[in-house]
Amino acid sequence: MSHPTRFALGIDFGTSHTTGAVSRADGRVDALMFDGSPLLPSAVFAQPDRGLLVGRDAVDSARLDLACFEPHPKRRIDDLSVLLGAHEYSVVELFTAVLGRVQVECERTLGGAPASVTITHPATWGPTRKLVLREAAQAAGLIDPSFVPEPVAAATYYLSELGHDVPTGSAVVVHDFGGGTFDASAVVRTETGFDVRSVDGIDNLGGVDIDEAILRHLRNGVGTDEQWQRLVAPSTPADRRHWRMLYDDVRTAKERLSRSTSADIFIPVLDQDVHLTRPELDTLARPFVERLSRVVGAVIDSCELPPQAIAGIFMVGGASRMPLAATILHQTTGRSPVVTDRLEQVVAHGAVLATAPLSPVEAPAPTVPSTAPTPAMPSAVAAPPVAVSPVAVSPVAVSPVAVSPQPTMAPPAPTTPMPSRLRMAAILLGTQVALLVALAFEGIEARPLLLIFLILAATTMAMLWTRGRHAWRTAVILQVVTAVLGVFMVVSARFGWS
Repeated sequence: MSHPTRFALGIDFGTSHTTGAVSRADGRVDALMFDGSPLLPSAVFAQPDRGLLVGRDAVDSARLDLACFEPHPKRRIDDLSVLLGAHEYSVVELFTAVLGRVQVECERTLGGAPASVTITHPATWGPTRKLVLREAAQAAGLIDPSFVPEPVAAATYYLSELGHDVPTGSAVVVHDFGGGTFDASAVVRTETGFDVRSVDGIDNLGGVDIDEAILRHLRNGVGTDEQWQRLVAPSTPADRRHWRMLYDDVRTAKERLSRSTSADIFIPVLDQDVHLTRPELDTLARPFVERLSRVVGAVIDSCELPPQAIAGIFMVGGASRMPLAATILHQTTGRSPVVTDRLEQVVAHGAVLATAPLSPVEAPAPTVPSTAPTPAMPSAVAAPPVAVSPVAVSPVAVSPVAVSPQPTMAPPAPTTPMPSRLRMAAILLGTQVALLVALAFEGIEARPLLLIFLILAATTMAMLWTRGRHAWRTAVILQVVTAVLGVFMVVSARFGWS
């Protein structure tokens, strides 16, 4: 009796879509399929009996009641609970539903549980957010999962699957423009793998924001306010169905414009086709794309590596498929970014490559059960390479290799500098300590200021390590205000100001 071949599972739990990749003992890496598509919508829909639908079923059910629909559970990571319809769900429950669908599909397709599971997460997630992901994975039946930052998985794919040279001490800059978020990271190759050197991004900017810009453009061009109100604020099942049809058509048109010069969008209530051209889309998307490129430039500057130590810029995420994104990035950085035709699947694929290779097991690979095809999520097709800017790369069919580097003639890795935000926090803390000492010498009652200082110091450290890249800035600003107040008190005491 034969047993299923051992395999490793990699999961990229994305804002808009979730993908899975399976690495077999013989080195093959295959995409996990969901209803005929490698992209599983990360959406959930709450049924009256508190059951949760996931993926395409959830998207299709949204027309019944939008109040029961959450299209982007990952964006709710900092919420304790989410109200869907008449029921309240914890974020862990929503995550569990999505990851559980991956687990079920994996076992159904491959005939058993994976030998190892690796789940990716944004590089900015701290321990609190990763704990939510871990609890959801375990509740979904994914035993003892490992976790890898998304840019590390992407850089591993860039090295191992695409075969690009990344000497020890050099960095891959990962431009991850997904459906709901954008992240830019400089990932440095070390003796043991990859480390994130610098990271920044925009939590609330993704491909869906460009979709909404297209909708505003359409609304300004055709139809009446009353007709559009029926679409954007539907109150009947028919209008909700029309809204989903329009939204899907807008997204499909945007994807089509990555490989053609025009596309038509049907507006249901108006019963009218609207012609959209690539120049029109570029005009709508340019403010967003230029903002992303500025973030990438800032990440390159903050990683404090010489220009020759930047091995390349790698674009991942479905929204990166827009030709304008590569063009603007090339103009901003002076480097031609690398684009592959599997933008949405790179991170999941890289996750399994980042794990240790499995030992072969003497057993035949299981036969994948044949299933009747069902309507799948519209799958984007790779755009042709943009003239001059992007470098189009097709994945090379090679066996995964370990990330540990081979001997090279690269210069020794530079010492890792203290992160700039840590330096800033340390300088501010030191300044305030000095001010407190000065106040004591001046005989000024400093206990209120000391109390404020201690609270802000604790808040800054907590936010710095657990809340990502934005919240800590607020605490640092408050510290600056406190420092200014301390300086004013010292100067006032010295010069006798009243």
